[in-house]
Amino acid sequence: MVLTQTHISEAEYLANEAQAEWKSEFHAGEVLAMAGASLAHNSLVSNLHGELFACLKKIGCKIFMSDMLLKLPACQKYVYPDLMIVCQKIELAEKKGRVDVLLNPEVIIEVLSAGTELYDRSTKFDCYKELASVKQYVLIDSQKILVETYDRTTDNHWLLKSEKDLSKKIQIGDCEIQLNDLYHLVELEK
Repeated sequence: MVLTQTHISEAEYLANEAQAEWKSEFHAGEVLAMAGASLAHNSLVSNLHGELFACLKKIGCKIFMSDMLLKLPACQKYVYPDLMIVCQKIELAEKKGRVDVLLNPEVIIEVLSAGTELYDRSTKFDCYKELASVKQYVLIDSQKILVETYDRTTDNHWLLKSEKDLSKKIQIGDCEIQLNDLYHLVELEK
């Protein structure tokens, strides 16, 4: 991400985002332009979207790709996660212009790259934890075969499950995903 402008209000950001030709995120007054993603990243998102869509359409859940903006009020951020799942009634922030802003994802999925891994594992995860609706956070590595799921427990702790065997399945929301299908034809980043 590249800093493009500093210290604007949320309202100014949303107004600008509604007219922008490219996506940017809002981080407590700073606007950060979004960089393009690698072939591996795009392949993983595409594969997972296909697998999740096939599962979720049967149970009435919605899956959103990286064009859906998410508000993180506790951190004063607006971000674009790679994928989000909502199975309950969708809650949107008051619409400003053309931008819909999701408030209640149940599952958030990020594909890790060398440039985003630390941020996705730390600061971003800390912000996602503040959303009461979030039940699961999933990290998918684009440099090696590895999927980590963090599931919120009833006492508000996070249980980590990790899988790197292509013959195994992972649980994402209400769907079981075969790692071999997720990493199908993906050329891992070097």
